[in-house]
Amino acid sequence: MTQRAEIRVTYRIETAGSPEAMAAKIASDQSTGTFTDLPGETEALKARYAARVISVTALPPTPAPALPQPGALAGTVYHRADAVIGYPLEAVGTDLAALMTITVGGVYAARGLSGIRVMDIDLPPDWACHPGPQFGVAGSRRLMGVAAGPMIASIIKPSLGLSPEETAEVVKTLCVAGVDFIKDDEKLMSPAYSPLEARVAAIMPVIRDHEQRTGKRVMYAFGISSADPDLMMRNHDCVVAAGGNAAVININSIGYGGMSFLRRRSALCLHAHRNGWDILTRHPALGMEFRAYQKIWRLLGVDQFQVNGIAAKYWEPDESFVKSFDDCLTPIFSADDRALPVVCSGQWGGQAPETYARTGQRLDLMYLGGGGIHGHPGGAAAGVAAIRQAWAAAEAGIPLEDYAKDHPELAQSLQKFRK
Repeated sequence: MTQRAEIRVTYRIETAGSPEAMAAKIASDQSTGTFTDLPGETEALKARYAARVISVTALPPTPAPALPQPGALAGTVYHRADAVIGYPLEAVGTDLAALMTITVGGVYAARGLSGIRVMDIDLPPDWACHPGPQFGVAGSRRLMGVAAGPMIASIIKPSLGLSPEETAEVVKTLCVAGVDFIKDDEKLMSPAYSPLEARVAAIMPVIRDHEQRTGKRVMYAFGISSADPDLMMRNHDCVVAAGGNAAVININSIGYGGMSFLRRRSALCLHAHRNGWDILTRHPALGMEFRAYQKIWRLLGVDQFQVNGIAAKYWEPDESFVKSFDDCLTPIFSADDRALPVVCSGQWGGQAPETYARTGQRLDLMYLGGGGIHGHPGGAAAGVAAIRQAWAAAEAGIPLEDYAKDHPELAQSLQKFRK
């Protein structure tokens, strides 16, 4: 018998009952079965279309449930396990709506669970039908003209409130400072005080002028997100018509359909902001690991993926960042479907040595500084210089304090930002 093609999903299960029985229940409920035996659910039908439990790996139990369990008896032990369930490709196909409905959406509703988390999704080669990144790591380097080393980036600050003309002045300062990439804040799309068309019209002449004078074309990513795909495409076309080459996409806000619609028509490098992912992942026994989450968005066409950073200003632990960084650079089907990891969130250069060490001394990354550049005592140019010096020290294996002795920008940065 020919082995069937399968989508394999790893779930972290917590239950007062048997994890094996719960895994079997999920496999049944999410494919051919229901709460009772069915006359039409023949062995032949199940062999072809039913999900199956491939493995159940026990984890240490816990005396308290991860999720509230009304009526639970004192002394109940909650068993935990990682269960791998295989869903036949023939039953799911290669449509994302089907994948999320069958393997993810209904799982959280199962009775008897005190915790359920999607840890990974392993897709068969048939899923390579999705377009994936148009530019990815190599294309991002080419568009920025950075052949090697980290790509140094910044973000418009203040995040909100600047007029198009004021924003253009900040862009000019950052271009002169020597960044490779600048982006709109994810919260900046097309507000009344800074409509996208006016912002594009003000910023792109600055980008072109800098390129003509220096030969360096700084990549600028405009916020084009909209829940209306047609409006988002008009925003896209506005950027392209002005000679722009990148866009910030709030992926959770536009959804899978919006991203698919955009990618298949896009000429821009798509920089993904994952705001809202935290809803899916902050509870360790609920939601979805970034490893599973990011595969879907990469297949849909994300080129660059923000993943926070070491000692980030947000909640995420360093270990989670390191895993996210590695996930972005792990091919799904080929090296071309990797997304450029964007190290961000409170980065100022002081985290460069640990970032370099803990990510395997890999330099396929964008290092994004906001306040760490704009808030430098010597101004934005000194802020960019300090970050580049920090990365040079990290690559050379020289402690930042030693490197700072003859690099005043880094010395100022250490004095202000190191806590």
